[in-house]
Amino acid sequence: MLEWTYFVTLVGTLLVLVAAFSSLLAFRFGAPLLLLFLGIGLLAGVDGLGIDFDNADVAYFVGSLALAVILFDSGFGTSLQSFRQAAWPALTLATAGVLLTAGFFGLAARLLLGFSWLESFLLGAIVGSTDAAAVFFLLRIGGISIREKVRATLEIESGSNDPMAIFLTIALVEAVLAREASQAAFGTGFLIDFVLQMGIGLIAGYGGGVMIVGLVNRLNMERGLVPIFVIALALLVFSVTGALGGSGFLAAYVAGLYAGNRQMKAAPLLRRFQDGMTWLAQIIMFLILGLLATPSQFPGIALQAVGLAIFLMFVARPLAVWLTLLPFDFQRSESAFVAWVGLRGAVSILLAIVPLLGGLASGETIFNVAFIIVLVSLLVQGWTINPLARRLGLLVPKRLGPVEKVEVELPGTASHELLVYHVVPGSPVEQGERVPRWARPSLVVRDGQSMRYQYAGRLRAGDYVYLFISSRYPPLLDRLFASPAPVEVDDEEFFGAFAIDPSRSARDLQTAYGIELRPDEEEMTIAEMMASRLGGQAEYADRVAVGPVELIVRDVDDHGRVETVGVSLEPEAENPQVPLFLTGREVAARLRAFIAARLASRRKPPEAEAEDGDTAEDDRPKEAETTPDAKTPEADKG
Repeated sequence: MLEWTYFVTLVGTLLVLVAAFSSLLAFRFGAPLLLLFLGIGLLAGVDGLGIDFDNADVAYFVGSLALAVILFDSGFGTSLQSFRQAAWPALTLATAGVLLTAGFFGLAARLLLGFSWLESFLLGAIVGSTDAAAVFFLLRIGGISIREKVRATLEIESGSNDPMAIFLTIALVEAVLAREASQAAFGTGFLIDFVLQMGIGLIAGYGGGVMIVGLVNRLNMERGLVPIFVIALALLVFSVTGALGGSGFLAAYVAGLYAGNRQMKAAPLLRRFQDGMTWLAQIIMFLILGLLATPSQFPGIALQAVGLAIFLMFVARPLAVWLTLLPFDFQRSESAFVAWVGLRGAVSILLAIVPLLGGLASGETIFNVAFIIVLVSLLVQGWTINPLARRLGLLVPKRLGPVEKVEVELPGTASHELLVYHVVPGSPVEQGERVPRWARPSLVVRDGQSMRYQYAGRLRAGDYVYLFISSRYPPLLDRLFASPAPVEVDDEEFFGAFAIDPSRSARDLQTAYGIELRPDEEEMTIAEMMASRLGGQAEYADRVAVGPVELIVRDVDDHGRVETVGVSLEPEAENPQVPLFLTGREVAARLRAFIAARLASRRKPPEAEAEDGDTAEDDRPKEAETTPDAKTPEADKG
């Protein structure tokens, strides 16, 4: 018994170490890291090194706990400002988008696999949601600098669409089982269950977030226990919500979103701990799901599964994204990018276990097809996101280069922190820029020797500077200590030919370029007009097309106010032309033009009808005159 325990521990530890070591290769060669984790699980499985793991119950249990941890951290790392900016389009994608994707995909599954309609839509629900771990890794850790609205939409969608996919999967599995038992597949309780699950999940998540923040701030707990306490509370919210009939995954995400945007003790420690826990959860989840798969069963359905993966990537997901984003005025390139970053990952494989647990006859086929779809998605989409963002013109110039700093919370308070910055070559402070007094610089460590800031003189590369500041410090300090941003996008080309003052009246643009303003925009400034067209908030690098010009936000202040606006005089030439993904405005304009043309063809003016009649009458005599045997009155008289 003891030897078996040591053996399992040894194998599990080695797999985790190999997966962690593989991250070095992924960052070096740009490979999708989560694909490597999944591949290591496959290589160690029954068809590889021979580890025979076929316990679907354990895999689902461990995967669910890991997903709850990942979703809590996803919400914890999402700023409330980003959530407000992209909440409606992201939540629409997370609900209606999942439904549409599952519906379109179900049609293809019916044709290629010969499943019943319920089983086809079940497979569509399983692969209908994007994977939070894959999306967050590629956007946050992969170094892709894209527009904030697009980034926030993708992150919030991936963090909030899992509950919808889980609900659909469980409901459809129950429907298939009910059909096999000759019972009614669906009833009025279907919609009631959905409303209850989502409603209980939202309420419990909000209450759980309030509980986490309140307990952490009020209890005088040992600092080393605080991160463990928070993770335990997050899993408590997840499990209690599920026991009450709600969506535990939604509750975990909402609790993290609330807690991450409130003042909490030991916040820097929490962020570092949760980063490590999220990595561990991803590694364990992908390894176990890889071990559960049996690659020798793949060849029998590989062709159909790859065809379905291609259909999902190029038809089902893009069509669902286009339809759901029509009301939100996304540009064509933005909609195309959102459609492509619909990576499938561990969540789809985890949901594919549900039919196995339910005892469906087609459960094994569904699991294998879903697994192959995830492999194709990570392989194709995971490797092409950065080049596509560059091709679509969505990469934005980075405002800051790398910043080396350490945050240390002061004992007994949650409102102040001790920041330690490392002065890097080329940073503004290394070039002679002074640190503001409100940052309260106190100590400089140079060549191993400490000295008071007042006597240190000009800061040098390699110095460590200690500052006492509020935890809500402005980003000005990061700008001062950051190295020069890497040049990925030409600033002058991206931000237009010249800059204008955003405090000027929008009428000045109307006078200069002949653009059409909406009635409510005539009294606005340029900054207010841009914010209005962007949903109430303008972010760095946001773009607004107005007539023959395009306005680009060059910079915003610490309070989110637009400071400088660039003007592009040739937006058509600079922006890539995506043939599909018509925007809502373009669809409305074409619809109006079509209706106007139809009405014009049906309602011709009387003069035009008379002219048409005269023309027709004139044509008939002419034809008679040209006929040799035609008789005229004059001929009869003769």
